[in-house]
Amino acid sequence: MRVLVTGGAGFIGSHIVEALTARGHEAVVFDLRDGMDVRDTQAVAAALPGVDAVCHQAAMVGLGNGLADVVDYVSHNDLGTAVLLSAMADAGIGRLVLAGSMVVYGEGAYRCARHGEVRPGPRTAADLDAGRFEPRCPRCGEALTPGLVTEDAPADPRNVYASTKLAQEHLASAWARSTDGSAVSLRYHNVYGPRMPRDTPYAGVASFFRSALARGEAPRVFEDGGQRRDFVHVRDIAAANVAALEAETPRGALTARNAGSGEPRTVGEMARALASAHGGPEPRVTGEYRLGDVRHITADSSRLRAELGWKAEVPFEAGMREFAGAGPGEERRPGDVRVP
Repeated sequence: MRVLVTGGAGFIGSHIVEALTARGHEAVVFDLRDGMDVRDTQAVAAALPGVDAVCHQAAMVGLGNGLADVVDYVSHNDLGTAVLLSAMADAGIGRLVLAGSMVVYGEGAYRCARHGEVRPGPRTAADLDAGRFEPRCPRCGEALTPGLVTEDAPADPRNVYASTKLAQEHLASAWARSTDGSAVSLRYHNVYGPRMPRDTPYAGVASFFRSALARGEAPRVFEDGGQRRDFVHVRDIAAANVAALEAETPRGALTARNAGSGEPRTVGEMARALASAHGGPEPRVTGEYRLGDVRHITADSSRLRAELGWKAEVPFEAGMREFAGAGPGEERRPGDVRVP
């Protein structure tokens, strides 16, 4: 299979290229680093002849807080996706795997002992200032128990980046219905691993912690360190993409699936594991916060495992040891094919 990988020279895309090559597929890299912009209709159209499927990783990533960068986020993520899908329709290419994100959910899943499953609203500055970090039941105000979020959870994007990721799914869904194509959105959780850029907010705090340790500084953990996340290794995410590309998936609709390790960890645990692996100073819990951050968001990835036979293979501790010793943005790209 010949697969066009947009963003194929990036953090996740480069690992997907390697995984495709290892499976005997031909990966064609289309990346902004090589002067190829997914918003360029002519460049995208020229890259598609002979391609059997597209793995769309190209995006402007980050938090997207506020509206200062809204035009850039919408342009790169949503306009870029629209250009790609239009060109795929013209070229008769009917298979797409999209880099989705867990940020479309907002807060994760919660259960109240009295009221069952509930969806708490954004936490207030007054509560956070007072060190009340855990969301409360919106009906009775009692403590909640966090759980795993499933694909059936309603979307609740809480920043610009999250909104663009949800819009990408809507565009892919419209494309699939119009062309009878197969579209899978893998909703990545907190991806980490080799070649991760320095100080990127994409995987939350992992890269910031590693950068601090490299400077000999203690990682600064916000809130009380009890925030739950699902840290999943980039090679596992690459394997999920290959599995989705190879599978017989439904046509005429978008299939969204969580892609996480299935093992919730706290941010404090991650900071301690990284500090231990690096041999650096112990993390320092600061009590600081960022208004708009979610408290807990962890994945139920059982559907992806059941349907594609995929599961995360890299253990948390081993992955953190590798990540601690990897230089940020390490380059490699053996065996890929660049767009001429």
